[in-house]
Amino acid sequence: MKSVIVNKPEQKEIRVDINLPASKSLSNRLLLIEALAQKQKKQSGYTFHNLSTANDTLVMQRLLQEAKEGAILDVEDAGTVMRFMTAYCAVNNLSVILTGTYRMQERPIGDLVDALNQLGAQIEYMKRPGYPPIKIRGFVQRYPKVTLSSGVSSQFLSALLMVAPTLPHGLEIHIEGFLRSRSYVEMTLRLMEYFGVKTEWKGDVIKVEPQEYALRDYTVEPDWSAAGYWYSIAALAPFAHITLNGLTDNSWQGDRRLVELMRPMGVYTTFTPQGAVLTKTDELGELEIDFIDNPDLAQTFVVLAAAKGIELEAYGLESLRVKETDRIRALQNELMSLGYWLDEKHNGEWKLVKVSKRNAGTMPVFDTYKDHRMAMAFAPLALKLGKVKINDPEVVKKSYPHFWEDLQKAGFKLEFTNQ
Repeated sequence: MKSVIVNKPEQKEIRVDINLPASKSLSNRLLLIEALAQKQKKQSGYTFHNLSTANDTLVMQRLLQEAKEGAILDVEDAGTVMRFMTAYCAVNNLSVILTGTYRMQERPIGDLVDALNQLGAQIEYMKRPGYPPIKIRGFVQRYPKVTLSSGVSSQFLSALLMVAPTLPHGLEIHIEGFLRSRSYVEMTLRLMEYFGVKTEWKGDVIKVEPQEYALRDYTVEPDWSAAGYWYSIAALAPFAHITLNGLTDNSWQGDRRLVELMRPMGVYTTFTPQGAVLTKTDELGELEIDFIDNPDLAQTFVVLAAAKGIELEAYGLESLRVKETDRIRALQNELMSLGYWLDEKHNGEWKLVKVSKRNAGTMPVFDTYKDHRMAMAFAPLALKLGKVKINDPEVVKKSYPHFWEDLQKAGFKLEFTNQ
């Protein structure tokens, strides 16, 4: 197995300018909107700048080109792509098969399939009901309304919203119960509005009338989720002056919440024309965070809290069970190397608990479970422990392909091995 040993920098201060990857959440939505708009009518004279080069976005680009009658479309491990392509292929009346990795076939898609079938799609499960792979046979809109059940994934809702203006009768979506990752739905609606589509969200109902997208120039923001790893580095370094180029305080991304969440962890953010500048400040001894709208930040905070000995109570982690891996189980396994355990108390409350002393005489080795965020959440621990070993370092290509190069730029010494 390939691995990388991450050694802490020789210098006390981490002073570096970083170009974060472009947001793959925005990029994938942008690509879907473009494909839908071009289906409505051919458009030109626009340019998308700073599109993500993450593997998820490359897969999205490839499948939009391959989406033809009779195609077998492999989304690999890209959950967003599975949800977006399901809606896209269905409403465009394409007879295709959508499949993915073994783990992808364990990630539920039933709520989205049920909603599309309510509208008039013909989608079948090829193996286990509620999960990929699926076969799409066609689409004729029968109803202009659909209901999504309590706790539905924001990606299901975003997929339906983006295809809604292309439907003959538009779409009215009723949301039952709470909505996870609401900030991603708000991002979707703002992007749709930018490209000329009006929506109405009142209470639990979102309405979208039949309309045409109007494509125009757009520049994708840097990824706020990726910024979290640099906040972690700033928190663990003795001194820090880290500039994250291009980040702004008026971002459309929900993970901009990092600014307020990382303040108690000892990181202060200043916005300049160049970007966000991270420096050190006082920290608190305990923290309580609800991750219901920011699940991609959870691993970063849990690992950082363990490294700093900060008491953390976390909520809203339910969706972590069905991500690239079971992220809760993965965290529990790997935190044991630090002497910590993530303990479920009650009603979705999780507490970081110290259960043993870390063996200071050995270099910690962390498995990544084919999960990019596991690799990047644990790598900054080299600042605390001197060095750490990360297995399967190539997983970062899913969202942050140049992560290891950026660590080297910041002064970390890396040793890549095949053992």
